[in-house]
Amino acid sequence: MSASLAAGLAPPSESATARAVHGVTRLCVNGHDHELVAGRDYAPGDSLATVLRERLGLTGVKVACDQGACGACTVVLDGRPVLSCMTLAAEADGCSVLTVEGLGEDDPLIVAFATQAQPGHGTALQCGFCTPGMVMTAKALLLRTPRPTREQVVEGMAGNICRCGCYPGIVEAVVRAGQMAGERAGEQAGRSAGERTGEPAGDAASAASGAEG
Repeated sequence: MSASLAAGLAPPSESATARAVHGVTRLCVNGHDHELVAGRDYAPGDSLATVLRERLGLTGVKVACDQGACGACTVVLDGRPVLSCMTLAAEADGCSVLTVEGLGEDDPLIVAFATQAQPGHGTALQCGFCTPGMVMTAKALLLRTPRPTREQVVEGMAGNICRCGCYPGIVEAVVRAGQMAGERAGEQAGRSAGERTGEPAGDAASAASGAEG
């Protein structure tokens, strides 16, 4: 298991336990605020995965092993990947949670996983059950390392299991997503520069690229 995912296995703090029994848990999930009352909206022992799936209807969060061993339940909590099946809902109080439903259809990771067919590497998914967790682990990786190498992807995704064995395709998809995000950022910078200078976007992007070099 990767160190980043292992962070989701930390024992609950006393304050988190107290909130779970007596208090209110406030979450910002995919940009939407939710206020959950202990005893009414969730039980003290409910995991974050349970609340996301059963209370908020976010079934893109998958629960497979329910023991923190497969990574299928991974979500991004304040920018880091956590195992939501091993994290109490109350531990996420005041945090921002991102699930696969919070990514747009044009998100580089969604596009890369859906279209991966690089010869010699295969597809990035087959049954698709592990895919949401893979995507969210990759999302956290790209937040930390926008243009990862294949070795960095392999290390960063080590806590996620694909029972269909699509690992080569998954690695290629994550690398490609990083490249796509970088290309989009460059295009956006070119458009912004063009708006300021009145130059065509292509010329402005080239000028910006030259300035960076």
